[in-house]
Amino acid sequence: MEFSIKSFESIPSLLTAKSGCIAVGVYEDKTLSQAASVLDAGGGISAALASGDIGGKAGSTLLLRGVAGVGAHRVLLVGLGPVGEVTEAGFDLALAATLAAFGTLGCADGVVALPCDQVKGRTAAWAVARTVELARRLRYRRDTHKSKRDPSPAGVQEIAILAPNVKANRAALTQASAVADGVELARTLADRAPNLCTPAYLAQVAQRLGKAHGFEVEVLERGQLADLNMNCFLAVANGSDEPPKFIVLKHMAGRLKDAPVVLVGKGVTFDSGGISLKPAAGMDEMKYDMGGAAAVLGVFRALGELRPKQNVIGVIACCENMPSGRATKPGDIVTSMSGLTIEVLNSDAEGRLILCDALTYVERYKPAAVVDIATLTGACVVALGHHNSGLFTRADAEHDELAQELLDAGRQASDGVWRLPVEAAYAEQLKSNFADLANIGSPGGGASVAAAFLENFTKNYVWAHLDTAGTAWKTGADKGATGRPVPLLVQFLLNRS
Repeated sequence: MEFSIKSFESIPSLLTAKSGCIAVGVYEDKTLSQAASVLDAGGGISAALASGDIGGKAGSTLLLRGVAGVGAHRVLLVGLGPVGEVTEAGFDLALAATLAAFGTLGCADGVVALPCDQVKGRTAAWAVARTVELARRLRYRRDTHKSKRDPSPAGVQEIAILAPNVKANRAALTQASAVADGVELARTLADRAPNLCTPAYLAQVAQRLGKAHGFEVEVLERGQLADLNMNCFLAVANGSDEPPKFIVLKHMAGRLKDAPVVLVGKGVTFDSGGISLKPAAGMDEMKYDMGGAAAVLGVFRALGELRPKQNVIGVIACCENMPSGRATKPGDIVTSMSGLTIEVLNSDAEGRLILCDALTYVERYKPAAVVDIATLTGACVVALGHHNSGLFTRADAEHDELAQELLDAGRQASDGVWRLPVEAAYAEQLKSNFADLANIGSPGGGASVAAAFLENFTKNYVWAHLDTAGTAWKTGADKGATGRPVPLLVQFLLNRS
């Protein structure tokens, strides 16, 4: 699918444009948008509104063919909601309806001429990016392994977006296309079956990214991890026949003296729960427990295309969590890379065991900031549902600033996060009679307790934790990976650059 920007100044030329379809907006009181007014020179659009075939409700559509005086073969009327300022939700509905309709048409090209500069609280650049994002999401395929795949939809393959300030919005288009590529990679990896998407496979993907985009890539093996005293990571990995992989990617395009931003991804390619075995129902979805790893790889795909002048390091700890004679047992005590001892009370709280060693490892980079990404707790789903990822940082000036950066980036990218507390009271729940801390706490506030556990290993740098258990994938009829929080993270990094 190809995208381009057309200037707002070309609105008058829409009347004679030889396009397969032009999408224009109409309001609930039968008011026409500027572009719709231009195409109504022969009165065809006004007649359709007068007939009551479309009322202007946000997301409603009506396809007209052979509109008098219009050069395009089709005109798609799209409801924008009440007249006046277009709301973000209304524009999203209109845009999604437009792109869905484009996918069913028998033409190769189309023009999105919705009022992208009139969305309340948003810029035209956001609307351009949103168009690319939604179009690419609609065309994503999950049927790779089906013996009989549905034919690829024909529909519109070339989309021109009408927007002001062509130069600025071409930059937005470039960024949106790179982010969409990153999201698609993250979704593809997370949706891949766990017998195929193993730690070794993710290491291969990282190496291919490095070769394609000039990243330095290093993959640490079991022996190297043991030499580093990553005993918590290995305590999770030891139950599986699949060897663990610890992947490091480096995009070092900034100045030598600039401290890097480090992204740390949890990469449990299948989480059975280990000895603390999960219930069978829904266990297939535990292939998504590498959503943090997929997100980091997706971000690096986008960085490879955008080449921002900054230093970014990605660290991904990959393994399976399986039950076997070698698996860690509840009651076992392991010593982390940091030297802290941990009593494993539940082997299904494995993500924090993996991350604690990874978070200790990244100290060597003297980072400007560290953000870890993990499908960590069901408690975060209870707290926030599937709308926002959980954001956790310490409560001080430096961490408040980092939290605000992530909140702002999430807002810009329509990939929301919500800040939840990390306080001493939650750390108290992790006390153990036999080790420095336990890997689970007493009941209540599970997402904050998990973040409080991780905080013990982040004392030497500015850190934030993103819990994406509710946002990295969808369940039910629409089961599949979302690619979140790739848009948020790319925007966060670009804001910093």
